[in-house]
Amino acid sequence: MSKTATDLNIDESMIDTVLAGDIDFNGTMKFSKELMIKGRFEGDIDATGHLIIGPDANVKATIKAGVITNYGKVNGNVTATERLELFKNASLTGDVDTPELVIENGCHYNGKCAMAEKKHEHHPIPENNQQKDKK
Repeated sequence: MSKTATDLNIDESMIDTVLAGDIDFNGTMKFSKELMIKGRFEGDIDATGHLIIGPDANVKATIKAGVITNYGKVNGNVTATERLELFKNASLTGDVDTPELVIENGCHYNGKCAMAEKKHEHHPIPENNQQKDKK
């Protein structure tokens, strides 16, 4: 018996877009907010937002997103610019590139993983705020 979003304490009303379980989508997807896939997707995902892959979802794609949360099945290379989360019963077959990786006991992962440091924005102090040397 598969888990539902309710079983996982996911409040779908807080997610901007939900692709329902009966959707079979092929193509390229781009988004900047939160998106949850509950059905089948094949293609490419190029996003800056949070991608949630539901427990019954089947995704065959090259994925790039800010945060990727996986409860379902993913086949393809994954780049999470902020964090990748793999939860119990999730599966991921493909290479991963992310600065932060969370793996829950009971998930399946098969691939290579590269972890670079998180990129922090550098905000230089404006010159007029710096103390000037007194002579």
